[in-house]
Amino acid sequence: MPEVIFPGPEGRLEGRFNPGPRPRAPVALILHPHPQAGGTMNNRIVQSLYQTFVRRGFATLRFNFRGVGKSQGLFDNGIGELSDAASALDWVQSIHPEATQTWIAGFSFGAWIGMQLLMRRPEVRGFISIAPPASMYDFSFLAPCPSSGIIIQGDADEVATPPATQKLVDKLRTQKHITIHHDTIPGANHFFANELDPLMKSVDGYLDMRLR
Repeated sequence: MPEVIFPGPEGRLEGRFNPGPRPRAPVALILHPHPQAGGTMNNRIVQSLYQTFVRRGFATLRFNFRGVGKSQGLFDNGIGELSDAASALDWVQSIHPEATQTWIAGFSFGAWIGMQLLMRRPEVRGFISIAPPASMYDFSFLAPCPSSGIIIQGDADEVATPPATQKLVDKLRTQKHITIHHDTIPGANHFFANELDPLMKSVDGYLDMRLR
């Protein structure tokens, strides 16, 4: 997984990129948790998402938001980080301009950024949103949500609380022409401390269904 440096809105951004095995390979962008809570592209859930898309032949990028690792800039409360994510997707698409489809996957803060990005990018065909912090951030921008995806949460999540997540899912499911899947991992807290395997089983099951 070669290290890459690519231009962002506030200077360079640091990432890890696995090119697609063919020119028309699909593209996946993976977004990490909150920078001010220790979130980086090396988070174990982010790495697991990265690996599962690589195994499926995607051109896959995970990267550090501004101010994290070697990425330049300062934390910007999600506004700048959304611009970072857009720049990251632009960069991958410049390498794979004929990508057959585009996916976004994010964990926690990264899920919030990812769902904002898919509102701006009609080419996004699917999303994986793990523990979206619906009890902390406003998700009303999803009006309407433009693509189908899956939301996965732990039933012991103390940050992205199950009632708030369920309310988000119920709202999205009222929209026509998309399908929102929703999985709950028993016993899992916000960080899936002991439940990484069932989390990734859920992710892989959903991707098997969507990509077959």
